[in-house]
Amino acid sequence: MITSTVENYLKALFLLDQHGEKEVSTGELAKSLRVTPGSATSMIKTLAEVGLIEHRPHYGVKLTERGRTLAIHVVRRHRIVELFLVEILGMDWSKVHDEAEQLEHVVSDEVIERMDVLLKHPTFDPHGDPIPRADGTLPNQTHFSLSESKVGQPLSVSRMNDQDTGFLQFAEKHGLIIGAKITVLEHNTLSDSLTVKTNNNTIVLGLSAAANIEVSDA
Repeated sequence: MITSTVENYLKALFLLDQHGEKEVSTGELAKSLRVTPGSATSMIKTLAEVGLIEHRPHYGVKLTERGRTLAIHVVRRHRIVELFLVEILGMDWSKVHDEAEQLEHVVSDEVIERMDVLLKHPTFDPHGDPIPRADGTLPNQTHFSLSESKVGQPLSVSRMNDQDTGFLQFAEKHGLIIGAKITVLEHNTLSDSLTVKTNNNTIVLGLSAAANIEVSDA
């Protein structure tokens, strides 16, 4: 039986390695799920026994084809639910992640597909994360980190890596929302910061905060 805990582990592994190119360490997985390494090790053994992951002791774990299919299924549900909560129910984008974490395990596939139709088959969720298609494929992305952008380059905010409520509220307050047109005015190497102009604001961001915002050419 695929439990919500199993789904959470599979989803976490997918998000840590979306292209299936590397082995994820037990420590990485435990940190992502906020569990102890011992708990992660126990679940890894269970998932390997049922063929959802491949595990090489001292190296790490990877999703099997079946595990990846199930993980993508959960990710699709989560991101459609998030968008539904924002676009249809009018919830704040900074508060829907935790709600979707709960709903992704209990909403039926039929309801998810009706949401998808109502939302006109969206490709990205409210935070700019790609929504897997029904066949499991992902939309193409050409994003790069705001921290690595050039001064004077016209940009569009495309994705938020940090979905913490406080960070999203801070970003929205300063006009850093998905689709916003921005320009980097200055990189300050002494303070490890950059100055960004939005539609109605100028803000100084530390490079660690800027690294959590992905952009594309406007």
